[in-house]
Amino acid sequence: MPAERLHGYGVTRRQFVAATGATGVGALAGCTANPKLKEPGDGSEGSGTLSGNVDIAGSSTVYPLAEAVSIQFNSEHPDVDVSLSSTGTGGGFKNFFSQGKTDFNNASRPIQQEERTQCENNGVTPLELRVATDALTVIVNQDADWVDCITVAELKQIWEPGGATHWNDVRPEWPNEPITRYGAADTSGTFDYFTDVIVGEEGSQTDDYSATEKDNIIVQGVEGNKYAIGYMGFAYYQSSKDQIKALAINDGDGCVKPSIETAKDGSYTPLSRPLFSYVAEESLSEPQVAAFARFLVEQSTNQRVVTDQVGYVPNDEATKTEMLEKLNSAIETGEP
Repeated sequence: MPAERLHGYGVTRRQFVAATGATGVGALAGCTANPKLKEPGDGSEGSGTLSGNVDIAGSSTVYPLAEAVSIQFNSEHPDVDVSLSSTGTGGGFKNFFSQGKTDFNNASRPIQQEERTQCENNGVTPLELRVATDALTVIVNQDADWVDCITVAELKQIWEPGGATHWNDVRPEWPNEPITRYGAADTSGTFDYFTDVIVGEEGSQTDDYSATEKDNIIVQGVEGNKYAIGYMGFAYYQSSKDQIKALAINDGDGCVKPSIETAKDGSYTPLSRPLFSYVAEESLSEPQVAAFARFLVEQSTNQRVVTDQVGYVPNDEATKTEMLEKLNSAIETGEP
């Protein structure tokens, strides 16, 4: 029997936020709810032709893009209640999306087979929508004057189980000081992607680090310790670049700094990655969910939103067209 949708199961927005804990609606890296995400019936201007709920959980990396799109969507459809929560990619799939409790799960990596099986077992059919490209960024303290560029092999030494404990374990000329690490929790798609491409085995990462789903904690930790290192989505670095320093990455072809341009041209390897939002095909029979899905894909090429406002590489027109075609096909299939 298919799982009931969250908003079709008598669960209110308040209950949904309580269930997600501190990272509930509007909790961008621990911040309070954005007042621009309007409540239904608040008198805001808009078309007023749609109403109901759109429930979104998942990746903290995709969160700021989803928030920006939600604000725009609500300006046109103020009677639609968009609930947006940052739970981590894996946490969102496991605890909400695969259980039929959310309409969308944002993801900073592709859905895993185990997660797809969980969805299938609960009557949820995930449809993958690519929404942007990220330059996953390695950060250090601004006073870390011994390092501006680091190789993939050196990053592996720092982050693998049983690896380097002091900076001079990596290079003899670096300080004889303990390495303090800050990174994503293991429920995060950023954790999965980073350990896969840097350590070489997904999920295999040292446990000697401070793990969190809140990127502002990573920024604060690295900012407060000269010998700290961390990693996060480029959008979060962009909003904090006066507090921390981003490292260039040498993947064998020289040092390349993370940027919109290097992520777009493919030179920032291996930490340039696609970002996704998965929508449950069963939810697309609800007009407000279908409308939001279309709006999300349409905005994926909007440089003003995706790049200037958030800090990611927008989709090209061909990718947007491909996403819209499969989305529209799923919407038509689900229509009564």
